[in-house]
Amino acid sequence: MAREIAIGKRARISKAQQYTILAVLGAGMFLGVAIALVQHFSNQISFNANVIAEEDKAIVAYSDAIKNIGICKKPAGDTYTDDELKKCNPDSINVSEVPGTLRSNILEGMAANKALSSVPKENTSSCINTLTGKAYTYDEMQTLLEIASAEGTSEEINAASELIQSCSALRVIPDALPAFKNEEALLSSLNKIFILSNWEPESLSPTGNYGTAAIGNKLDAFSVRLSVESDVATTRGVLSNIERSIREFNIERATIEWGGTNTLVLQAQATAFYTSPSTLSEVTKTIKVGGRK
Repeated sequence: MAREIAIGKRARISKAQQYTILAVLGAGMFLGVAIALVQHFSNQISFNANVIAEEDKAIVAYSDAIKNIGICKKPAGDTYTDDELKKCNPDSINVSEVPGTLRSNILEGMAANKALSSVPKENTSSCINTLTGKAYTYDEMQTLLEIASAEGTSEEINAASELIQSCSALRVIPDALPAFKNEEALLSSLNKIFILSNWEPESLSPTGNYGTAAIGNKLDAFSVRLSVESDVATTRGVLSNIERSIREFNIERATIEWGGTNTLVLQAQATAFYTSPSTLSEVTKTIKVGGRK
C-alpha cells in the first residue's frame, strides 16, 4: 500500500515537472516573439523617422537654393509649398521683389557698377544710343526694359534684356574671366594689346604649350608664351598694357635683353585664367532599416 502511494506521488510530481517545463518553454517562445516584434517595429519607426528627416533636409536645401538665387518670391513660411512653386514664374518677377538674392546682386548691383561700366564699349555698335551718340547708361537700358515690359512685345522685351546683358557692366565679367578655355579669344585679347601698343607681331598663333592647372579648386589656368622684339618705348608699352588689361595675365618667368641699338627682346611665360562650368548635381542618399546609410 505504501509502495503504491509512493509511486502515485512520483507520477504526479513527474507530470507537474512536465507542465512546468512546457509552461517555461511557452513563456520563452512568447517572450522571444515579443522581443522580435518590438525590434521589428522599432526598426520600422527608426527607418521612417530617418526618411522623413532626410526629406525635410532636402526640402529645406531646395527652398534655400531657390531663395538665394531669387527664382521665386520668398515663401510665407520657412520652405516653399507645392502651390507656391506652381505659381512661381521667374520671368514675371521684378528684381525689386527679390532683394538680397544672387539675381538682385547681379542685375542691380553688378550691372549698374560704375567702375565696371567705365570699361569702353566701342567694340559693340549696338551699345551706342542713337539719340545721344554716346554709350547707353544702365539707367537708360533699364528704362527701355521697363517700357518694353509694360507696353512692348516679347521680342522687344528680349531685345531690351539682351541690351543690358551685352552693354551693361555685366559684359565685363566674361571678358575678365571667361567661362571656358577659349584660345582664340585669348589671342584676340593679346592682339588688341599689341595694337594699342603700336606693335604688330609677325605672327600670332597658339604656341602648343598649354597646360591646365586648378587654382584653389575654383579657377583653371593655362600657360601662354609672349615674345616681343621692338624699341624700348614700345616694349614698355606692351608690358604696361598687359598690366592694365582687364584680362588677367600672370607673368611667371620673363627675360629681357638687348637685341641691338635701342631694341629690347622680351621673352615671357604667362598664365591666363578661366572658370570651369558650374553645374548642379543631384545627390542620392540610401537609407536602410536599422539606421545604416
